[in-house]
Amino acid sequence: MTAIYDCSVESQLLTGMRLARAAIGRGQLVVLPTDTVYGLAADAFDPAAVGRLLAAKGRERTSPPPVLIPGIPTLDALAREIPEPVRRLVGEFWPGGLTVILHAQPSLTWDLGETRGTVALRMPDNRVALELLSETGPLAVSSANLSGRPSATTAAEASDMLGDAVTVFLDGGPAGSDYDAIGERPGDTSSTIVDATGLSESGGVLRIVRAGVISRERIAAVVGEELLAPAASAASEPEPRTDPEPAASASPAVEPAASAEPAASGDATGTAAS
Repeated sequence: MTAIYDCSVESQLLTGMRLARAAIGRGQLVVLPTDTVYGLAADAFDPAAVGRLLAAKGRERTSPPPVLIPGIPTLDALAREIPEPVRRLVGEFWPGGLTVILHAQPSLTWDLGETRGTVALRMPDNRVALELLSETGPLAVSSANLSGRPSATTAAEASDMLGDAVTVFLDGGPAGSDYDAIGERPGDTSSTIVDATGLSESGGVLRIVRAGVISRERIAAVVGEELLAPAASAASEPEPRTDPEPAASASPAVEPAASAEPAASGDATGTAAS
C-alpha cells in the first residue's frame, strides 16, 4: 500500500515532498492537504496525468478538474479578461476557499477535459500545498475521493478510497477545520465556486455556482450585491463541470475539493483542492 507521509514530522515532510515532486514530474498522482478538503493532484500540463486523475476518481472528461496555483500572479498567466471585481475577490479571499471560473489563456498547451475554453482556479490556504505548488507549478486538483463518495478530509480517508492509484499521500492533518461547514451538504467545507465568465467591462454578473465556505454575504460585501446573479438564478444553473472538492460538485472547480459548473476546468476537500 502507498505510504502516507506525516507532514508534521520534519523528516517525513522532507521525504514526502521530495517524492511528491518526483511523482508529479513522472505524470503520477499525489494526494495533498488543502485548507478545505484533501486533493488528488496531477501535473496540469500533462494530459496523460490528468487522464489518470479522472480515471482514479471514476470521472469523465466532461468533469474537468480545477487548477490550484501558488499565487495571485499565476492568475494572469492562466486566465484572460480578468474583470476588476474578480481581482477584488481574490485579493480578499486568496489564499482561501474561493474558486473562480475564468476564460483560459488560449495559448496554454494543456488538456483538462471538455472545458469550453474556461478554467477554474484557486489558491489554497495550506502551507504544504503552497510549497508543493511553488515547486511544481499549477496542478490539476480534484477532491481526493471516488465519484459519488464524500470528499476526504484526512489522508487516511483519501487512501481508503484511492489506494494504489496514488503514488504519494501527504498528511497535513484534518482539512477544513478553519472553516464553518456551510457548503451544500452537511459538514461540507468545499470551496465556493464563482463563475466570472459572464462578466466583462460592458456588464454582466458573477454567478455563485456552488455554495461553499465563503458565503454569498461575504462575496457581496466585496463586489456589491448588484454584481451577483440572484440566488435563485445561481441555484438553477447547471452544476459546474469541475470537481474542485466534494464528489457531488462538478473545479474543482477543482474545488479538489476540490472536493467540483458551467463549462470550467479544488482544500481540495471538495477544491478545488483544490
